Amino acid sequence: MSDPYERNLVNSDFYHSKADISCRIVVVLEGMLDNRGLNLIRPISRAFSKGTVIELIGTDDPNAMPGRKVDKISYIGFVELSESGVLLVGDEVQWKGKPIGRIAGFDDTHMPNHQNTIVYLKKRISGKELGINLNDEITIKGFNNKELSSTEEEKVITSKKIKGK
Repeated sequence: MSDPYERNLVNSDFYHSKADISCRIVVVLEGMLDNRGLNLIRPISRAFSKGTVIELIGTDDPNAMPGRKVDKISYIGFVELSESGVLLVGDEVQWKGKPIGRIAGFDDTHMPNHQNTIVYLKKRISGKELGINLNDEITIKGFNNKELSSTEEEKVITSKKIKGK
């Protein structure tokens, strides 16, 4: 069977609209590494069931994207998804309604225990340093391409970056 990601057949243009996913912080992390060695998988999306726990890991590496290696990271925290949904590279991650970054990709190191979800941040900072607390709300923003806003325009740019345009 042929992998559509290996053949560059799938990109974010296939996603017309996507629902928000609400999450709550179940573990706040602190710490940074300069040599983590995360291997971001080629698929640009991951589907999760309600109640799934994923790890959010930050990076300020501008080249962080599917198929790339990421070394410089900060630990943000673990979140429990409040509903089922799909996370997509380029999705905005919000804490208390304010953007903190965008999903850069996924790493399978700890699967099937949990998915590492890499978040591109302007500056590497840990969850503790951000001031995140247990039970704080994290939202992975959805979109509707019929109503293209500046946020969705950034997703289009991210999509083109992934496709190499």
